[in-house]
Amino acid sequence: MHQHMRLSHKTALTKLKDGNKSYLVAKTNAGDISLEKRQDTYINGQKPYAIIITCSDSRVIPENIFMAGIGELFVIRIAGNVIDEHQLGSIEYAAGHLGAPLILVLGHTHCGAVDAAINHDPEGYIKFITDKIRLAIGDEKNPHRAAELNVEYCVKEIEASLEIQEIESEEDLFVTGAIYDIETGKVAFLEE
Repeated sequence: MHQHMRLSHKTALTKLKDGNKSYLVAKTNAGDISLEKRQDTYINGQKPYAIIITCSDSRVIPENIFMAGIGELFVIRIAGNVIDEHQLGSIEYAAGHLGAPLILVLGHTHCGAVDAAINHDPEGYIKFITDKIRLAIGDEKNPHRAAELNVEYCVKEIEASLEIQEIESEEDLFVTGAIYDIETGKVAFLEE
């Protein structure tokens, strides 16, 4: 049913951690964006080693944060890195059909969506996002802890997917979360 996964989730997690260490001292991204890589992924398709669900914040760029190139990360971006049916469908596709062994929910410090959920009562469509974050954070007022709670909630939502549970039982698939510090560039993984 699912393609054979190329890497173990531990190897994928190590690649992310090593990439973030390189990022902390880098001035440019060392990820492969060459014509050859574009041609290879065009001909042979994508084989990402990680699925990253993260915020739309322009300061949070997973391909740079983890020093990744074309075809390495399957990135899903939405304000507040919240999960709904659209994100779950994309996650299930990448895990089940592309064989990515790792799913990472990447929150970040100074998140505007988390701040809005804590301190404001927005109107319009953003309310769908802040209401979801409020479910995750409850009465938490500390922005950093709220971002962590939001990530933990999103991880649980992903793991509740029957499709994800099936892939986890058949393959080496791991779901975890992390917080990206937009000032330092460091990623703190919540669990391994």
